Amino acid sequence: MDPSTPSPPTTDLTTPPPTPEELLEAQMKAWRKAHHEALVLDSRMSIPYGARLPLCTSISFLCGMALGISHGSQAASLRFRAENAHRLPTSPTGWYLYHKSKNYNTGLGGVKEGLRMGGRIAFWTAGLLAIEDMCDRWRGTKDVVNTVVASLSVAGGFSLWNRFPIITAARTAKTGLAFGIGYGLLQDAVGYARGRRLGYIDFLTGGTTGRRGGGREEEDLRQRDAEKTTI
Repeated sequence: MDPSTPSPPTTDLTTPPPTPEELLEAQMKAWRKAHHEALVLDSRMSIPYGARLPLCTSISFLCGMALGISHGSQAASLRFRAENAHRLPTSPTGWYLYHKSKNYNTGLGGVKEGLRMGGRIAFWTAGLLAIEDMCDRWRGTKDVVNTVVASLSVAGGFSLWNRFPIITAARTAKTGLAFGIGYGLLQDAVGYARGRRLGYIDFLTGGTTGRRGGGREEEDLRQRDAEKTTI
């Protein structure tokens, strides 16, 4: 090789070190991911309260609207027939206008009753979820007890709103109790399967209390032990 010929430029294969901005962005992404995983693990049905409230309220509104449309359209149809039983048409044109008016009143009555029933069910559903979340924050743990308290509170409020007698209010309370126990145990089963601690299971098995405070104390103790081991 001729020494006078220039040598080809060498390419540096080493990657440059990350900048402070890139390190900060990577740390923020890792923190957001860890925070989201912890929030999902600690939430009921693995859905945070901020997302569970509008989701459950929307589903309950749609279910109530479907039931209301079915009931309201049937009631409006029967009402129209009763109101016009004394003046039935006698000509084909009259029967056409009769059925046209009947279909219009049936559809309008179904939509009105659907919106009314959907709004009511969505309101009581939002109240149940709000009371349940309030009990979760106050007690510091998420279990079936808070769901039962929320269900009984909503059942009592529903009875007072409709001014039910004692017997009907007691029957409504029993229904709320059964729903609270069933729905609460379902949420606990889903949370326990995903690794969330339950206070009453820890109490029965002789473990920790399962509160969030107790979990933080355990983490602090583990960090201290790790620091001592490192030193």
